[in-house]
Amino acid sequence: SLYVSEYFSQSAQKLSFYSWYGNAKLFHFRVPEDTVLLRWLLQASRGKGPECTNMEITVHFRYGAPPVINPLGTRFPANATVRPSYSISITLSSAVQNTTFVNVTTPAAGDWFIAAHLPEAAGRIEVKGFSTPCPYMFQADMFVLRLADMPVLEPGVVMPQTVVSPAKPLHVKVFVPKHAAGMQFELRNCLTSEQKACAVRVVLGSITLPQSFQRIITCVGKVNCSLALDSPPWEKWLQIMVESLGATNASVSVEMLAFFTACRPGSTSSFLNFSSLNQSQTGPRPGSTGPAGSSSLSTGEAPRNASDQRSFCLRSQPVVREDLDVVSVRYRLLNGPSVPVNSLSPTLLLLNLNTGMDSGGSLVVSLLLNKTSVSLANATVAACMSAASPVLSLNATRNCSTAFFQGYPLSLSTSSAEATLIVLYPQTDDWFLSLQLICPKGQGECNAAEAKVTVFAYLTPCFNDCGPYGQCSLLRRHGYLYAACSCKAGWGGWSCTDDTKAQSVGAQNLATLLLTLSNLMFLPAIAVAVYRYYLVEASVYTYTMFFSTFYHACDQPGVAVMCIMDYDTLQYCDFLGSVVSIWVTILCMSRVKKILKYVLFLLGTLLIAMSLQLDRRGVWNMMGPCLFALVIMIAAWVYHGVKRRHCYPSSWKRWVFYLLPGITLAFIAISVYAFMETNENYYYTHSIWHVLVACSVAFLLPPRDKHKKPWAWSQKLTCRYQICQNDREELYAVT
Repeated sequence: SLYVSEYFSQSAQKLSFYSWYGNAKLFHFRVPEDTVLLRWLLQASRGKGPECTNMEITVHFRYGAPPVINPLGTRFPANATVRPSYSISITLSSAVQNTTFVNVTTPAAGDWFIAAHLPEAAGRIEVKGFSTPCPYMFQADMFVLRLADMPVLEPGVVMPQTVVSPAKPLHVKVFVPKHAAGMQFELRNCLTSEQKACAVRVVLGSITLPQSFQRIITCVGKVNCSLALDSPPWEKWLQIMVESLGATNASVSVEMLAFFTACRPGSTSSFLNFSSLNQSQTGPRPGSTGPAGSSSLSTGEAPRNASDQRSFCLRSQPVVREDLDVVSVRYRLLNGPSVPVNSLSPTLLLLNLNTGMDSGGSLVVSLLLNKTSVSLANATVAACMSAASPVLSLNATRNCSTAFFQGYPLSLSTSSAEATLIVLYPQTDDWFLSLQLICPKGQGECNAAEAKVTVFAYLTPCFNDCGPYGQCSLLRRHGYLYAACSCKAGWGGWSCTDDTKAQSVGAQNLATLLLTLSNLMFLPAIAVAVYRYYLVEASVYTYTMFFSTFYHACDQPGVAVMCIMDYDTLQYCDFLGSVVSIWVTILCMSRVKKILKYVLFLLGTLLIAMSLQLDRRGVWNMMGPCLFALVIMIAAWVYHGVKRRHCYPSSWKRWVFYLLPGITLAFIAISVYAFMETNENYYYTHSIWHVLVACSVAFLLPPRDKHKKPWAWSQKLTCRYQICQNDREELYAVT
């Protein structure tokens, strides 16, 4: 045999602490056909700084779709199907780098996904630039070994083969045709080189994670062995591996035979059904194959009598796939949303999810039983959702499983007429919905009965759009798109339906009131600025108070939300007003000449606006203007002190009752903002930040110029004429 090795690599990604699915870093690979060995090379590394500690990285694997994970232990939405993912842990302790190998023999061909993340996030809000987080990097590489000339086992044809040694197993493959109801595999004349009964192990199927449904035959001391498979995967290559369990150097000769039992499909579609499509829809060409392989064009209605129905093993309902948007598909039944279901053969619907871009959403299937259509009160409609091949024997087994897939069962009755199934991240494949009428006293009781079931099926990025307390985000890894929910207000879970830690409506209203009304503490600062003739500064404080109030009113999750304009605009104006308020306050304290002060006001505001547009959350957007303004203020104070030959400001009362309290409040505010805020305490710690900053501004504003008279409205309103004041004297005023 000729083996070909291939190597696939992707760039490393920086890992994040887990709080929602968007924190998990996704890797997408495609395993080629005829692969007999798959080896993952997982490389994890961390930085060398003192902030880097021991860390455990969790890596999840899944075939066909991104892994469904739940590191936080939250609840999934009702009716959602959840199967635990296959995961491993990689520990970074004393070593800076860790290399781990994961081997998979006879993997399934197609899409494979790896998701990696760090432990749960601490919830602390870190200001960008105040601390340097430790970088944890992860890279996944894939090495495959595939057989270039894998022998093909033709149905009904005996194939003689030889297993050379236990170290070299035999690999063959057989193609499963469409509408195959079953497969019979036989191993004949299994003899060793000494003409004795062989000891071999036969593995049918490929490994798929997190669950693998390989079928294994252990043939020891027998010449002939066989295995029957129900509902093998349609239109796929089925890999068969035979390995010897005997002596090291003993060869084994075998004969293999595979044959299929066909399923004759019936059709209920007619040419007139295409008139139900919108004019914008284009139906299949006449004579083309329908969704389930049956002819979409027939001369009349499908046979309705029982004798004709018994000759069919299934009844196919034509389904049209309608692509709406990214990871958004609606399935329309040509014969209407209601489908007939009887007991003689299952009714089959094909839901096509094999484009390679459909596995990043949620498949929702809703069934509604028309109670008036069921003549037998104790009859039940059994339904099964499966991938790759349909379940064709619901009336006998009702276990909703095929040869290599465990399906999702549903049940309808007159007492429970509704059923919903949510498949999170459905694997890339053809999905089949099988429905059949079942009677408790036997199928003979149901021969003449028929039920009407309304079927609604669609693919959506996020189920229920993540609800009122979540936001559906579309994520991307190279060219692959997938969706996930980001929850707010303490809600959690895959679709933000877990209210274990949810905030009550009262708590949400309290948080909104604290974050908005705390901005009213700028009113004393505005009043002081107006009283001391600092009208430009008062205008800036008013601007900051207004936009900070309505930004936090719009930023709240849940029901206590009010947005007067676009969220991004409110956020930008809030950040701009906050930084400019600090800028103008420190420049006002420097007591430079008015012309210079106003030039610095305008120039600094323009530069701050530019820097915020470049990086809105950067710490230097606030620290840069503050430090530069402090340099100007210190230089001006030194100049005034040298010129007057004593400390500036000269009054000890000014230092004790105004400057020191204002500076203390400012330092406390910066400490709360930079080191104490978390997701849980944000609403009151950030409110404290508002109060402290506003109070510090009121303390730090300098007194008005000595030549300025206080506001005297009565004097200004008694006479309509006013003598102009010569303002040139302020050029020589000593302050």
